[in-house]
Amino acid sequence: MKMIHRIPVELIFWITALVLLATAEPVQHGHVHHFTLCPLANMGFDWCPGCGIGRAITHLFHGNVRESLEQHWFGIPALMIIFHRIVELVNRRIINNRKLKYKEERYV
Repeated sequence: MKMIHRIPVELIFWITALVLLATAEPVQHGHVHHFTLCPLANMGFDWCPGCGIGRAITHLFHGNVRESLEQHWFGIPALMIIFHRIVELVNRRIINNRKLKYKEERYV
């Protein structure tokens, strides 16, 4: 149980978000009413600078690169940034565990 408390919340968030995007069915913008967290879309605006990034990442997970670029050009860089952040958080956790074990071994 202690291990779960040591996992950063941000790491859990990013992994959960990517799993949900990977398991989602890719849809084209405007074809199907879809749930959105976008405050601008929920207020009725047609354009938002971030709308489509989630759909773009979903298309990437399904191997549809062209459709991903049509949804939003920043989908590919966003996915790379998120993967980099996940690797960074995991490495930080591993390094902190090694430092903790080293300190415990030194004082024993």
